[in-house]
Amino acid sequence: MITGTFLDEISHDIPDANWGRDEWTRDFRAMADTGIDTVILIRAGYRDIATFDSKVLRREHPHLIVADDQVGMFLDLAERHGMTFYFGTYDSGRYWHSGQHDREADLNIAFTEEFISRYGHCKAFGGWYISHEINSFDEGVMKVYERLAGHLKSLRDLPILISPYIRGVKQFGAEQAIGLSEHEREWREVFARIRGHVDIVAFQDGHVDYAVLPDYLAVNAALAREHGIACWSNIESFDRDMPIKFPPIGWRKMRYKMQAAMRAGVDKLITFEFSHFMSPNSIYPAAHTLHRRYMEFKRAADTAV
Repeated sequence: MITGTFLDEISHDIPDANWGRDEWTRDFRAMADTGIDTVILIRAGYRDIATFDSKVLRREHPHLIVADDQVGMFLDLAERHGMTFYFGTYDSGRYWHSGQHDREADLNIAFTEEFISRYGHCKAFGGWYISHEINSFDEGVMKVYERLAGHLKSLRDLPILISPYIRGVKQFGAEQAIGLSEHEREWREVFARIRGHVDIVAFQDGHVDYAVLPDYLAVNAALAREHGIACWSNIESFDRDMPIKFPPIGWRKMRYKMQAAMRAGVDKLITFEFSHFMSPNSIYPAAHTLHRRYMEFKRAADTAV
């Protein structure tokens, strides 16, 4: 079942729930009751927004937009519920997109040093998440992964996770999407480069048609095993098929994706993302009923076992 979730506190395209400590406390309790043992901060900062008041980021953005110490709160709540917290890195939103990959890495090196100095003692801290997402081989991002992963391991030798996506038709259309064989070639090259740097790869599962998703999941799992990297599946709990961005997904679709991932033999199911799309506390009423359907399914599975 799903045992991990991203914490999407700084999003590109999902509305803010405007939660404070009371709301997050209630939701971490719901996560624990649902069976979640791993929480992953999607990114600790994006452009001029941050999850804690960072001196490093203020040098980039003197007007840095930051409210409370969300990282400290998440670490505290994770510890209370026996969860492992993965710290998500900073996304400049510009340097790595404009070919300035060394500058992206340098900024993150300083930022993660600041994180360790402030939060490295926290018991729940158990992993790193490199937030830079790719869909195929990218030499510049490979260099970011290599430099940053080495630095993260020197700060604290913990598992490093990435969550890439498939260059599929739902985002790129038929003309720009790549097929299964090209996906396999691209990612064999990526895995060869990140081996020894990245410990876990959790592909997003929402970019290809449902008919071919099992094939992509099987290829991803096989490539990960071939290179000695753990393979998780990022079960998207939002729907990419609707004309709006983004409602909670239909339960039948989510169940299909979960079952396909389990048949592919992945090591763990995580989701993007519990609090918005499948929490009983979500701002979306459909998430409440998605949670009910999921819990019914989970109880039936537990009873069967």
